[in-house]
Amino acid sequence: MNLEQLRAFVTVAQLGNFTRAAEQLHLAQPSLSRQIGALEQDLGGELFTRARTGSTLTAAGEALLPLARRMLADAASVRRELDALAGLRRGRVRLGATPTLCISLVAEALTAFHAAHPAIELHLTERGSRGLLDALAGGELDLALITTSGAASTDKFTVTPLLVEELVVVSSSDAPPLTAHESIRLADVAKLPQIVFSSSYDLRTTTDAAFAAAGLSPRTVIEGAEMDAVLRFVERGIGVAIVPAMVLIERKGLRAVRLSQPTLTRTINIARVPDIAASPAAEVMQQAIAGTAAAWAARPEATMRLA
Repeated sequence: MNLEQLRAFVTVAQLGNFTRAAEQLHLAQPSLSRQIGALEQDLGGELFTRARTGSTLTAAGEALLPLARRMLADAASVRRELDALAGLRRGRVRLGATPTLCISLVAEALTAFHAAHPAIELHLTERGSRGLLDALAGGELDLALITTSGAASTDKFTVTPLLVEELVVVSSSDAPPLTAHESIRLADVAKLPQIVFSSSYDLRTTTDAAFAAAGLSPRTVIEGAEMDAVLRFVERGIGVAIVPAMVLIERKGLRAVRLSQPTLTRTINIARVPDIAASPAAEVMQQAIAGTAAAWAARPEATMRLA
């Protein structure tokens, strides 16, 4: 039994599917199956009940799961202790962030961090907030940059709020402004052709809930897109989209207007596991992210403020 086998086991248990677990671990599925098979042979029993619809844990698998998560977390803790002995001359930071943060706040913070500490390995995981918290609990991440406008539960984690950010309505800068006013009502946005995010996005949950609460049915022209595709489609003039204000930074092809009646916001947070000490590299990474957030909140636009 080794850490790779335990990591493979925990990932399959979380996703309930060998194919998706292999993709997440960047393994060929036969290699993943061999790791699970070797682990089952070492332990003397099957860990999964396999079916076409997915894989579920057996009683033995249920018993192993919390132990496997603890062992992975302990191994990560040992790695952090060794990194601490070496200071910031070497080490590793495993950061998770949502897609909208990866192309904005994270890109800015990692650029500054890497310039100051080029010897530190940086591992980035891009998922929704709920998936990031699962990865954090499983010992796969040191820090998770999440939003709390969605339904993710943060009870088991130490969560530090950074920024409160408005959601804005974006359109192509080549098209006429959506309104002559400083803001646009959600009811008016519902009448415009919209580019809508994938259902895996926390933003999609937030905007769907806002339209439903107002009794509105938005006019959708493209549904299920990822962030970069949404912004590209809007730049081409296909429709409008509701996005976080920070993704507009350095996007000259887009024009933004604030949303009103209601105003929608999200809070950006750094989450950590409370009972595991962070490595020096992770501590400095958290400081770099917080510093970038503070700099953005100080900009003249009124769409972001410190939490």
